[in-house]
Amino acid sequence: MIWKSTYKITLLFLLALPLTMSAQSKMGRPSKKYYLSTGMEGYILSTTLTQRQNDAIGLSTPRFTGFVNIGVNINYDFSPRMGLYTGLSLKNIGFIEKFNNPDSTVKRRVYTLGVPLGLKLGDVKYGSYLLLGGGVDFPFNYREKGFVRRGDKTKFNEWFSDRTPKVMPYIFVGMHLRPLFSLKLQYYPLNFMNNSYTTSVQGHASQPYEMYDVKLIMLTAGIDIPFRPKS
Repeated sequence: MIWKSTYKITLLFLLALPLTMSAQSKMGRPSKKYYLSTGMEGYILSTTLTQRQNDAIGLSTPRFTGFVNIGVNINYDFSPRMGLYTGLSLKNIGFIEKFNNPDSTVKRRVYTLGVPLGLKLGDVKYGSYLLLGGGVDFPFNYREKGFVRRGDKTKFNEWFSDRTPKVMPYIFVGMHLRPLFSLKLQYYPLNFMNNSYTTSVQGHASQPYEMYDVKLIMLTAGIDIPFRPKS
């Protein structure tokens, strides 16, 4: 399938880019201010602040994903105590919605390509520091799966779907712990669903997400391996 081929190509690119630097690199104090690092948010635990129609705002069912959340960062250190980074990331983000009547579940998620922009404060020389910043994700594949307990499952996916916004900005705060571990809390202030999305149901126009207000919250854990050129 096309999406599988695209995912594999992107995955190989993100993994291969920093590795191409490793033959001429070593871990330790940077000899130059610019250097590459992996930006793997390997594990994501997420929930949402969700409101439907006039219901009270509540947290959605926690969702856990792993492995497919990868990236490559470009770092610039102003000093041993401060630095900036940006890069490119591939993420699988979404939320789980449960209904009591009938007892059913709908899982909505998107694959995104994103660009972070972060500030590093602390011991950037040796690897323990605070992370502050934000970024923007661009969804390119929407996937939805629904099922009733002990019933048949339904699922579909759309490329560059209008069911979600085209751009998903976020802010984050986190920390990097020596030598490689990173932990971040991310918040997406805009609605995950597109309230204006319109489809046809039995010949009638319908806006299935018109009454949705979904704000994504994520806790991410990953590794950040620097590839620093030798002098």
